[in-house]
Amino acid sequence: MTRHPAHRNIACTAALVLLAGCTSPYNPFSQAEEDYAKRVALERLRDIQPGDIRQYQKPPSDSPPDTAATVRRRFEGLAVRELSLEECRKSTLENNLNLKVAFIDPAIAAQRVSAEDAAWEATFQTRAAFRDLDSATASELDSAQSEFAFVEPGVTIPMRTGGSVTVALPMARNETDNQFSTLNPAYTSDLAFSISHNLLRNAGRRVNTTSLRIAGYNQQASETRTKLEVIRQLAAADRAYWRMYQAREELKVRQQQYEVAAEQLARAQRRVNAGSAPEIEVTRAQAGVSDRLTDIISVQNVLRLQQRELKRILNMPGLDVDSPTMLDPKTQPDPVEFVFDAAKVCEFALAQRMEMLELELQLAADAARIGFQRDQMLPLFTLDYTYRVNGLGGTAGDSFDVLRDNKYEDWELGLNFQIPIGNDAARARLREAILARTQRLSTREAREQAIRQEVLNALDTIDGTWQRILAARQAVILNTRALLAEQRQFDVGSSTSTNVLDQAARLADAQSAEIRALTDHEIAQIDLAFATGTLLGADKVSWEPVNAPSTDGPDPAETLSPGS
Repeated sequence: MTRHPAHRNIACTAALVLLAGCTSPYNPFSQAEEDYAKRVALERLRDIQPGDIRQYQKPPSDSPPDTAATVRRRFEGLAVRELSLEECRKSTLENNLNLKVAFIDPAIAAQRVSAEDAAWEATFQTRAAFRDLDSATASELDSAQSEFAFVEPGVTIPMRTGGSVTVALPMARNETDNQFSTLNPAYTSDLAFSISHNLLRNAGRRVNTTSLRIAGYNQQASETRTKLEVIRQLAAADRAYWRMYQAREELKVRQQQYEVAAEQLARAQRRVNAGSAPEIEVTRAQAGVSDRLTDIISVQNVLRLQQRELKRILNMPGLDVDSPTMLDPKTQPDPVEFVFDAAKVCEFALAQRMEMLELELQLAADAARIGFQRDQMLPLFTLDYTYRVNGLGGTAGDSFDVLRDNKYEDWELGLNFQIPIGNDAARARLREAILARTQRLSTREAREQAIRQEVLNALDTIDGTWQRILAARQAVILNTRALLAEQRQFDVGSSTSTNVLDQAARLADAQSAEIRALTDHEIAQIDLAFATGTLLGADKVSWEPVNAPSTDGPDPAETLSPGS
């Protein structure tokens, strides 16, 4: 055979190229800027800028501001959007940003199941090699120079019982300077069937599908967490709706009280002008008007905060958190008395709560891990068997002809046995899995106790708010009568502005107490529904995880803007 001197210089040439590229950015042994994360400017990370809010300070004015007119016109001219409780729930399901995040989790978990299931996909592999040998020999029977080319395509098919089957077609060409070689060059082509299977450790379908079953449990647990988040966000929307209702009704009460105080001021002014009352009555009435104005300002701010919270949860188009549109609650409270069987409600809650179902799924996954770790304590005992049909010829075609005729065949059977001395690592992992399950069982008992407490608290709160509604309504009726009586007494000179304003304040407190009792009664029902893993309302709510993206499309990260 003919030798090519250039082949002998390949290694030297490659070494020279690497040495020449030591200062090149493409040198595989040197550092490059693209190897590291892009750096943000240090001042952006470490310097904290002062927040100077004085730049927004309003310049002083020569004329005193008309606070009363400014406060009372605060919401004038703003758009008003009627909103029902059903619209709130619908918008929360469709637009809530936290739910959009939560709906992705089950899709991610489903892809993990698919990835685990793909562990048993068949694999096509090919090995190829070329050897050029030039060695000194002590006998003419040995080859001093030879060229050997080899390629072996094959398919490996894993088995769910703990083994694999391989079908391969190794082919080779061998050319040598050995004068005793019968075929030169010689072509070989073999057809090989082989099977390898575990007999003790990692043997059997159940142990080999452990990771798949755990991924399935985790996927379902992810859906329980997502369902819980749906319930949580819908309950948050309901609570925000009623708190907004409370602030809006509270504002109406404070505005009515301002009108009462203004009327009292006019009434006092008339009596002072008529000389039937001292000047102090006007001053007292003016102080009452100022106090009511302060109450209006406080409640207006609470209303703006509650509306902004509801807008954030709804994320409704056209009703952003910075939208000036005022929300007008269309759904009104409908308080009714309830009589509950506490024991039945608690049992229903334990059956419905997603936290309990999630724990059951995690306990099932723990049981699978314990079974797997028990299996890992067994010795590794493997059976290997190969059956091969051989082909040989002076050309590739001759080699395949011999292979087709199936004249030459061989087989091989092997056993492999391995076990760690002491096996302490496997025992420790098994004990760890058992302790993790024991810990989760204790967690389940604690969570059952917490759920029962939540349910019982909600039941007591509902009963208490109903009683508060009845008491507050009676207080409103009585304080209204008392206010009218005080006003009549003032008109005849038998009372003072202080008495009238104090009674008006007591009426306002009674009206506010009724509003709080009504909203607390509605929120207590929401809390009970949440404690039992359900939602208020007659309609059933269904949700779906997002669809998995196509792997052929662009990388989502590449479509984000720098400020995203």
